[in-house]
Amino acid sequence: MYNNVMIEYNPHGIPLAYLITFTCYGTWLHGDKRGSVDLLHNQFGEEFLDEDTQREQQEFKRMKHLPVYLSQEQRDNVAQSIAEVCQFRHWKLWEVNVRTNHVHVVLSSEELSKKILRDLKTRSTMNLKSSGLFDQEKLWTRGGSTRYLWKEDAVEAACRYVLEQ
Repeated sequence: MYNNVMIEYNPHGIPLAYLITFTCYGTWLHGDKRGSVDLLHNQFGEEFLDEDTQREQQEFKRMKHLPVYLSQEQRDNVAQSIAEVCQFRHWKLWEVNVRTNHVHVVLSSEELSKKILRDLKTRSTMNLKSSGLFDQEKLWTRGGSTRYLWKEDAVEAACRYVLEQ
């Protein structure tokens, strides 16, 4: 149970919820000291790529524009966009936290995580652009991170992480 809402097990092989994270364009490049994944190194449980300053500089030179950092107004707009798409798709939104350079979302859905990620990013981008709050070519990095939350305590821990960290 989270916030007095019962979390029910789904016997069809669908996780109770997902923890989805995606980053703003250019704010976490391959070679970054925090580690990263790329197309060749992206399996679950695999170690992040090591820091590689030369690779990070090469990635920066290939960027179409400067990195994107969200203002408070943009962050609020993205959070509202995520709530809207969850309501429209009938997904249960547990928590959302939009930071200056990334977004964390915990939600329950029977959809595939790739579709969820695509819908969240698309709606957020559309709303920011239609509100006149974003006019550059790229807002988000390609892909994102999805963790499958199979147990109630994992959903609760993910919600605490999103809110408190």
